[in-house]
Amino acid sequence: MDIDLTTPALRAIRRILRASDLGGRRVAAATGLTPSQLLVLQEIDRCEETTPSAIAQALQFGQATVTNVVDRLEDAGLASRRRSQGDKRKMLLRVTPKGRGVLDAAPDLLQASFSERFGKLPAWEQAMILSALERLSELLEVADMDAAPLIDAGAIDRPA
Repeated sequence: MDIDLTTPALRAIRRILRASDLGGRRVAAATGLTPSQLLVLQEIDRCEETTPSAIAQALQFGQATVTNVVDRLEDAGLASRRRSQGDKRKMLLRVTPKGRGVLDAAPDLLQASFSERFGKLPAWEQAMILSALERLSELLEVADMDAAPLIDAGAIDRPA
């Protein structure tokens, strides 16, 4: 007798989507930012002073996406840009005092807890989960869709 596991699989997918939505709402309520904006602000802070291209590389975001996100962060007074003294072509990013306050008030991002827990799993279990997720993306016909390593729905550079 075959057991139909479609319904439990769809429920599991729905729980993940809802967790992403709730996580995004929690971040927005606490900070006024989207998860991707918070992630970029955190990365700027982690580096103290950095370039947009370094942020794009570290987060695996497109350069244009990072530029749009940084524009929003700068408009909100959370990050600042200045030209490098050594190389005038380089723009350096820094978190402002207002941005530091937002970071201090921000809840953990969903991918932070996922990364911590996933990293504690044995390698074979990590590989099994990754394989299942990749197969799921194939079944949903989204395997070739460009996606940053971020648990969030919607465009990365959308307004909050």
